[in-house]
Amino acid sequence: MKILIVDDEPLARERLRTLLAEIGETEVVGEAANGSQALTEVAQLAPELVLLDIRMPGMDGLETARHLAGFESPPAIVFCTAYGDHALEAFEANAVDYLLKPVRVERLKAALDKARRWNPQRAADALAQASGATHVRSHLCARMRGNLVLVPVEEIHYLLAEDKYVVVHHRGGQVLIEEPLKALEDEFGERFVRIHRNCLVARTRLSGLSRDAEGRLLAVISGVEVPLEVSRRNLPALRKLIKTL
Repeated sequence: MKILIVDDEPLARERLRTLLAEIGETEVVGEAANGSQALTEVAQLAPELVLLDIRMPGMDGLETARHLAGFESPPAIVFCTAYGDHALEAFEANAVDYLLKPVRVERLKAALDKARRWNPQRAADALAQASGATHVRSHLCARMRGNLVLVPVEEIHYLLAEDKYVVVHHRGGQVLIEEPLKALEDEFGERFVRIHRNCLVARTRLSGLSRDAEGRLLAVISGVEVPLEVSRRNLPALRKLIKTL
């Protein structure tokens, strides 16, 4: 079984390596110190199992698991953490197992046995469940020319639905993601406001309203050269919001 170890503590990663060597029949194909690195390593190394810490700087383990569930060939996930207060969220993310540190060899062996019986369909279930979870992501994950691109949500200017994709316009450019605009609105409703049936704008980027030569109302977005059209349906709420900014 190919395994990726993800933990921000080098000693914790070393202990897991030692335990896995003791158990045998496994291959540690790589390590990562945070969630962002983990996503990149999984995309490149295609491990069958990820041993994943929860509390890490930047992207935590729970958010990392949600992104991994969306991969074409997602790995099984076993959380390894010093804290027991995330167990419910971990199993809501369809983790194979949840191990408390210090990890014992017997418990790790049992988790590996579970991982070998794991069905990838569970990852699809996890992604569906995650769309209604209370754990809000800090990043959106996209693929660009075969590589993973992580976009911090705080750097997004606006989200524009086009066909089956959503175009994420952010500080560094734009990427495509395959997520429904409505699901993004439900998850990030406190951060974005709908200005049109196909567009959500970051509240912190709204600068005001203007009209074009044809009389259409437009939202002026900080950092965006071209204003965005506002629908009549969304105009009253938008005007009310702008007055409070």
